[in-house]
Amino acid sequence: MRALLAGAAVLALLLACAAVPGLIAPYDPLAFDFTALLAPPSWEHPFGTDQFGRDILSRTIWAARVDLQIAVFAVAGPLLVGGLLGLLAGYLGGWADALLGRAMDLVVTFPFLVLVIAIVAVLGPGLGNMYVAVAIAGWVPYARLMRGEVSVVSASDHVAAARGLGYGLPRILGRHVLPNAVRPILAYAVSDMALAILLGSSLGYLGLGAQPPEAEWGVLVADGKNFLTQAPWIALFPGAAVVLCGLGFSLLGDGLADRLEVRR
Repeated sequence: MRALLAGAAVLALLLACAAVPGLIAPYDPLAFDFTALLAPPSWEHPFGTDQFGRDILSRTIWAARVDLQIAVFAVAGPLLVGGLLGLLAGYLGGWADALLGRAMDLVVTFPFLVLVIAIVAVLGPGLGNMYVAVAIAGWVPYARLMRGEVSVVSASDHVAAARGLGYGLPRILGRHVLPNAVRPILAYAVSDMALAILLGSSLGYLGLGAQPPEAEWGVLVADGKNFLTQAPWIALFPGAAVVLCGLGFSLLGDGLADRLEVRR
């Protein structure tokens, strides 16, 4: 319960920053101030400024919108693809299950990050192409979880009764199988958002995710890499935001998983 509350509190703070950044950020994140180049943290600029005089606190706050979007959409694609495939394979079994197993074996032969970078390099940098790449490379864990849960639920009495009553496949899957199998997958998806944040920041750092001048934590860290000895705050505070956001999703996912185990 404590993990759930702590994760919810952290994410509530970040959601507030993402929802109304203009009310929280003290400055325009794109405004240059050539009178305050590389200014250290102070009362006027609590996180300091970058090489163009842009306020790091404001840019970090505005970047929460992009990174929370990455957390949601980078997980939604694999969740939908893997969940649908696992649902069909777990219920139908036989050739569908065997075909899914061979497809998963093929995908997992490639390292996840290498596969994502390769796909984004082919499609071109940008958030949209990053979501496509993650959906192609990251659906396997969701398919495995869904297949296992559906296999257990499909053997239950209420599903057998639905078959006996002559219900069609869409009704059985949508009303009797999926609602009883999806909860552990959703808890895993929340935890996976922490990894999505790290992935989005990594690709932004490499220039394959969000593109400048858009504020994104990985892009901000990349902006500060050449000033680590002169102005370490440029990379330090966005990097801390990545860690804080990942911690929030991890705590929330762990708390949800514990609650589901208690309910079971």
